[in-house]
Amino acid sequence: MYSLIYITTSGEEESKKIAKILLEERIAACANIIPSMVSFYWWEGEIEEDNESILLLKTRSDKLDILIRRVKDIHSYDLPCILEISVQNGSEDYLQWLEDSLKG
Repeated sequence: MYSLIYITTSGEEESKKIAKILLEERIAACANIIPSMVSFYWWEGEIEEDNESILLLKTRSDKLDILIRRVKDIHSYDLPCILEISVQNGSEDYLQWLEDSLKG
């Protein structure tokens, strides 16, 4: 089974940094970055507004635990958003590419 991982970051540069590390370590096969969005959220009893970036990663579901640990190690946030979206199905050719990419 495969997963799409949704992560918010402080900006495009942090997304690139995290993506490159996870790709080099073969924890993720592909990364997509949406450079800018506006986020509203509760933090320490107040509603906050920030500009953030979205990092989307594609990986195998069995790599999720190590991916979360690595992101927490290198992310600038105390409590980063790291969410898994399970991939139920997809292009056979693409999923094979994803599998091959994770093996190196």
